[in-house]
Amino acid sequence: MGFFFDKDIEARVLDEKSKRKVLAHDKDLMACHLYFDAGGIGTPHKHPHTQIALILSGRFEFTLDGDTAVMTAGDTVYIPGNVEHSLVCLEKGELIDIFTPEREDFI
Repeated sequence: MGFFFDKDIEARVLDEKSKRKVLAHDKDLMACHLYFDAGGIGTPHKHPHTQIALILSGRFEFTLDGDTAVMTAGDTVYIPGNVEHSLVCLEKGELIDIFTPEREDFI
């Protein structure tokens, strides 16, 4: 509970084309800010958490349970728990991921 200030949160480098900041969170809910360079990949995976991704900028190709769509600023993706998903960053961009419950593996 409380305030989370961006200036105090260090981004974790995920690979050479992506990094993540864990924003406000508790055991029930978590927000993350992700930064991708063009060509960045979110490899196919699934987890028990329900997730919403909000595209802030750039262009991303999302694949969700075998369906693929190109998403841009303002678009959102709803990802139910245990559904395979992935992304490819087509144009440098940022997104916000919201998870419920919290992703303990990100802490």
